[in-house]
Amino acid sequence: MEAVKSLFLCPSALSFSSPPPSHILKPPNTCILCSITPDPWTLSDGNVNKPKPKSKNPKKPLSDDNARRIIKSKAKYLSALRRNQGSHAQTPKWIRRSPEQMVRYLEDDRNGHLYGRHVVAAIRIVRSLSQRAEGSYDMRDVMGSFVTKLSFREMCVVLKEQKGWRQVRDFFAWMKLQLSYHPSVIVYTIVLRTYGQVGKIKLAEQTFLEMLDAGCEPDEIACGTMLCAYARWGHHKAMLSFYSAMQERGVILSVVVYNFMLSSLQKKSLHGSVIQIWGDMSNKAVAPNHFTFTVVICSQVKEGLLEEAFKTFNQMKSLNFVPEEVTYSLLISSSLKAGKQDEALRLYEGMRSQGIVPSNFTCASLLTIYYKNGYYSDALSLFSEMEKNKIPADEVIYGLLIRIYGKLGLSEDAQRTFEEIEQLHLLSDEKTYLAMAQVHLSSGDYAKALNLMELMRSRNILFSRFAYIIFLKCYVMIGDLGSAEATYQSLSKIAHPDAGVCSDMLNMYLRLGLLEKAKDFIVQIRKDNIQYNEELCRLFMKVYSKEGMLREAEQLIEEMNTSQSFQNSSFIQTISMGMRAKGRRIEKEEGNVVALELPDRNALECLLSLYLASDNKIKIEETLTWLLDTAGGLSLMNQLIRKFIQDGDISKAEILYDQLIKLDSRPTDATCASMITMYGNQQKLDRAKEIFANFSHSSSAGTQMYKSMIVTCAKCGETVEAYRLYKEATSKKVYLSAVTISILVNTFIQYGKYQEAENVIHHSFGDNSELDTVAYNTFIKAMLEAGKLHFAANIYDRMLFAGIPPSIQTYSTMISLYGRQRNIDKAVEMFNMACKMGVALDEIVYANLISIYGKAGKNHEASQLFEKMQKEGIKPGKVSYNVMINVYAAAGLCLKAEQLFQAMQKDGFPPDSMTYLALVRAYTESLKFKEAEETIISMQKDGILPSCSHFNQLMWAFLRAGLIGEAERVFSKMLAAGLSPDLACYRTMLRGYMDYKRVGEGITFFERINETVEPDSFIMSAAVHLYKSEGKDPQADGVLNSMNNQGIPFLSNLEIGAKRPVM
Repeated sequence: MEAVKSLFLCPSALSFSSPPPSHILKPPNTCILCSITPDPWTLSDGNVNKPKPKSKNPKKPLSDDNARRIIKSKAKYLSALRRNQGSHAQTPKWIRRSPEQMVRYLEDDRNGHLYGRHVVAAIRIVRSLSQRAEGSYDMRDVMGSFVTKLSFREMCVVLKEQKGWRQVRDFFAWMKLQLSYHPSVIVYTIVLRTYGQVGKIKLAEQTFLEMLDAGCEPDEIACGTMLCAYARWGHHKAMLSFYSAMQERGVILSVVVYNFMLSSLQKKSLHGSVIQIWGDMSNKAVAPNHFTFTVVICSQVKEGLLEEAFKTFNQMKSLNFVPEEVTYSLLISSSLKAGKQDEALRLYEGMRSQGIVPSNFTCASLLTIYYKNGYYSDALSLFSEMEKNKIPADEVIYGLLIRIYGKLGLSEDAQRTFEEIEQLHLLSDEKTYLAMAQVHLSSGDYAKALNLMELMRSRNILFSRFAYIIFLKCYVMIGDLGSAEATYQSLSKIAHPDAGVCSDMLNMYLRLGLLEKAKDFIVQIRKDNIQYNEELCRLFMKVYSKEGMLREAEQLIEEMNTSQSFQNSSFIQTISMGMRAKGRRIEKEEGNVVALELPDRNALECLLSLYLASDNKIKIEETLTWLLDTAGGLSLMNQLIRKFIQDGDISKAEILYDQLIKLDSRPTDATCASMITMYGNQQKLDRAKEIFANFSHSSSAGTQMYKSMIVTCAKCGETVEAYRLYKEATSKKVYLSAVTISILVNTFIQYGKYQEAENVIHHSFGDNSELDTVAYNTFIKAMLEAGKLHFAANIYDRMLFAGIPPSIQTYSTMISLYGRQRNIDKAVEMFNMACKMGVALDEIVYANLISIYGKAGKNHEASQLFEKMQKEGIKPGKVSYNVMINVYAAAGLCLKAEQLFQAMQKDGFPPDSMTYLALVRAYTESLKFKEAEETIISMQKDGILPSCSHFNQLMWAFLRAGLIGEAERVFSKMLAAGLSPDLACYRTMLRGYMDYKRVGEGITFFERINETVEPDSFIMSAAVHLYKSEGKDPQADGVLNSMNNQGIPFLSNLEIGAKRPVM
């Protein structure tokens, strides 16, 4: 190469002053029959508009002799020529000839072909040598018959038409021996082109040197051919050296050669050389084409010259070149990396205006922009466009789509996209797994995230540092301590854990209450010199505050104060100022006083918790004094007290509250209310009353304190005090919420204060209080339990008139209300209304209506409703099973009751006391006394203690059948079971003695229970009748006087001997 360069630049080598050799004969003046366009003797420079030189000897006009025949023959020739040589055929142009010339043209050996027969034969013979081994032939022998027959031009044609470089080399050597040969840059260019095409660079260089030795001046075609050869085979150093030599000679290349060089350099990532050559092109005013701009823009981007790339891009558009999609894509991705997202979006809009369909790489870049900026709707629109234009989405695009769905909270759509990736066999990248795992973590599906990470590991996908972090977060969120610690150790082996990972571990230790592990972990973090962030410092302080580690906390804050990264941290500065607080001043540190507009609440919480845990009362008072002296300090203090109450730190809240009172500061109404509620939950009514009494008389006392105090009294069972506070609040026009009123009414009902409950309800309606659905439901249920059914129905009507939507509890309560009124039609109407309103009915609603049907004796309707409930997809529970068994029992359908009892157990609902009571009733109604008694024994074996109701049901059945002895046996058995008979059992036995005229036994039974039983109208009236029947009037009068003294009414319509005993 150096030889080529030196000879190329040497002036003596380029001197052509000597005349051409004398043995080269001047070709005779013969008429040229045809020419070729473009000229086959020169390399194309791409300039198809080069003007044709004017002929010095204009030809005579063609006569019309045989003109038509000549035209038709020429057309036939052109057709055959195009068919044989393809789309790039070089077709001859029309030439004006005389009739005599045309006759000779048609009669010569060409016969209308491009070359003469001897030329074609020479081409064929030389080509055939390619099948023979090198050295097995002598070109002089082969071409012996063509000596003196081929002109220089025809030899050039033969040389140009060769396919193999050996034939070119050998034929060129033979050419130089012919008399008609003379050195020409054209023939050397043909040889250079052939050598360059097959990569024979050394031969090409030797030929170039030979051309210089022969005195031929290399033109731009020859130089361009040499440069293209270097470029084609990657000889970039030689190419650039030759190019620099050519520049010094002032040779201007065509744009095609420049493109060849630029493309070759870019393929080897020599972008600096590309940019340098581009500058040369601009300086020499070489007009670039579309391909030039595409290559140069790419290299400028690769070199980081984004501004220059955009200038070139704008220049390209100014010359009306339409950039390709790859150019737009490259600029968009580069703009994204440079943070110029608006520029990237502008490029995309320009791309769309040109009608260019983006590639999946461009779409991935745009989706990244949309994702980072939160333009999620635009991202989804772009994805729809991709589907419309049938742009195949790769794994990167699907991964971005999963992330976007995750940001939008559409975890199900993200999961479907992930499954689609797997079905398309595109799932291979770790990032896709991690994106889906992060979506699961964000939606709280920690188990799914962990399973996905396990799947990723099972497929032998290598874990990166970020993958281990996600794996660790999964274990932290599900609380798997052992796995989390093992994952942390694995992460530590491949990379240094960062502050975020350490924060996750500390959060887990704190959540699990493992403070010792948390302290050890902090020691390890400090030992490993892990870079802190504010979140990690907060966790450190949280651990120190819980354990009262004052010295460690002070060391940490002192260390943080020396770090520049925490100078603007409100958290660190607040703790630092609090630690240096001395009453209403702050100690100076290094001559500077730290100024802070508003202390950080979390920092104050940590600091006060630290002093509380270490029982440092002096520092607590100093800190609070300093805090109250700052702007907004009192508000922060109240917030902290409420925060401690919410977190359940009762002792901390009490200490701060007491300190606040001690410092003559008044807590806010919300703080007082929180304290009252806290004491109410602890059943410390006296403390709550003390706080209320201290501040209830101030002008600022308002709604929150009254609401909290009323609710606290209600929770503690102080209904009288609660009612007094309610009346006091309403007299002061204090607004009480619907929740407070509901709790108050519900408490009155629980303690049997029906009148007070009704008064509150009336007053709420009178004051037009804002009531919600829950409040109305409470009112209806309260009046239902109070037995005021008409008022309860009116409350429901008022609820509808006020536009308050009923809930399922409303319909259930109203069905029960109409059941109590024995208004089955209304109950069914209410049930149907609930169905029409689209309210999702539950088991309770169905059970209420089934019970109403059962009480009305409509067991068939009840059975149908029970089946309908199951068809609606509502699985019967214990409540509905008990109700339905009781319906069958009332109807005496013991077989159906037994079947339902078995079905209930099969469905996994163990029978309870109510279930057995219904089954006993079913047997007694069917007079199956033995089965009824066995049922009571069976429930005892199952560990369920029978109640008096179970025995009373059996006793009543025996007495109805006249089996008094059996009833007495069951009564004795009940006493043996350790049960104390209730009034119903006593009434049942006395009723039996009276009905079957067992007077003596009845009197004995009464005298035995008289001292223990509560005064009852039926029992005492029955005793009076039994005494009189036996003639014991004094005893009868004594019982009657006792009834009169206690205000118990006497039942005079009782009859002795109403039934006959069974014989």
